[in-house]
Amino acid sequence: MSDGSTAQSGDGTATGGTPREPPRDREEFGETWVYESIVGALPGIEISERAAVTIQLLGFEAALLLLAWYYDLWSAVPAGTAAVAVAAVGSALMLRLGASIRRLPTPDDYQRLLFGSSIEVVLGVLAFIAVVTHLFVVDPARSADPLVTSLFGEEPPVLAVYLMLLILWDVAYRIGTGWWAGVVAIWRAYVYEFDRETSWAFARADLLNLWFAVAQLLLVPFVLDRPVLSAVIVAHVFAVTLATSLSVGLSIRRQNDP
Repeated sequence: MSDGSTAQSGDGTATGGTPREPPRDREEFGETWVYESIVGALPGIEISERAAVTIQLLGFEAALLLLAWYYDLWSAVPAGTAAVAVAAVGSALMLRLGASIRRLPTPDDYQRLLFGSSIEVVLGVLAFIAVVTHLFVVDPARSADPLVTSLFGEEPPVLAVYLMLLILWDVAYRIGTGWWAGVVAIWRAYVYEFDRETSWAFARADLLNLWFAVAQLLLVPFVLDRPVLSAVIVAHVFAVTLATSLSVGLSIRRQNDP
């Protein structure tokens, strides 16, 4: 075990680090992911998490159907709807994961690392750039029927491509969040020691990240003929599953340590 491991105080807070204030009813900036900060910063607008996700889902789907009708691109609707659903599920689980963690007696270092570093944005950007590079460079060079062409035709409408990239960014950002949450969960489980109840609460929160990764398998049927994309999605789900298993396993093992 790490020398930085900490014991657990009677109130469930990990000891050996900066004291953690009791959970607050309303999170503050720096204690949220960028997505949560944007939703909470809209001036004069205060909406529930469920309403935010519903607006996102209905807004994307309405735009998708409108463009499919205008450009006669109905064949692209099933794949687009699957991507919209994955993005909405990601938003819902992301909000729930953040709220679940903030309700727990989290050490300051862990909370700052998870929420305040904005590394999930960097990882999301890297994932998005990789997808765009594949769609517009790698796939056209290797396939006689590139994915963008099969969805939108030989001359893809600008608005349709714009919406596709917007939805893909939404998914990519949440994938980046999932990667970062998984990595930091492993670090938390290795460094900090909690009582049994708190450890299991963290384990249940970590599983939310796994459910989002599994939800991304909805995209696989639409890229089965694209070996690279389908392999990347499956590998991503496997990696998140491994990270979640490791964080949960470490938490359980720490409970059994003398």
